[in-house]
Amino acid sequence: MDMTGEERIAAPRDAVWRALNDVDILKTCIPRCHRLDWVSADTLAALIKVKLGPLSASFHVDIRLSNVAPGKSYTIAAEGKGGIAGFAKGAADVVLVDEGDETVLRYDAAAEIGGRLAQMGSRIIGASASKLAAQFFADFGAAAGGARTIPHEKDTAASLE
Repeated sequence: MDMTGEERIAAPRDAVWRALNDVDILKTCIPRCHRLDWVSADTLAALIKVKLGPLSASFHVDIRLSNVAPGKSYTIAAEGKGGIAGFAKGAADVVLVDEGDETVLRYDAAAEIGGRLAQMGSRIIGASASKLAAQFFADFGAAAGGARTIPHEKDTAASLE
């Protein structure tokens, strides 16, 4: 599954870069993220709970940053294991571009899944991934742009049903 896109964020590039590296902001913006911690200078660990139709699972996710060009871009790779639910892994190249007083965040991502998740069907998975990405970017744009609150209630809006 491949996803490419861009998001316009009402904040300068340095503020967006800081937000992309702030675990408190990211934890708030990642739907159903229950834990996100730096474990080294380029590695994070997360616990994300998902519900896809009848399938619920907790994913322990290892996240690694590489090709870091501070303030401009990086590659983020993640691998999550959800026990019997299966696995998910992927990577994305993220680039920040100044456009006036705003920043355009461009991403090019690829992901793959296995186990029971893969049995759910590519249409359901693709629609759910698009829904999650839209939720993340809406919340991240609000947070990076200085909004005081995130526009969704994390425990109800991101169930992927």
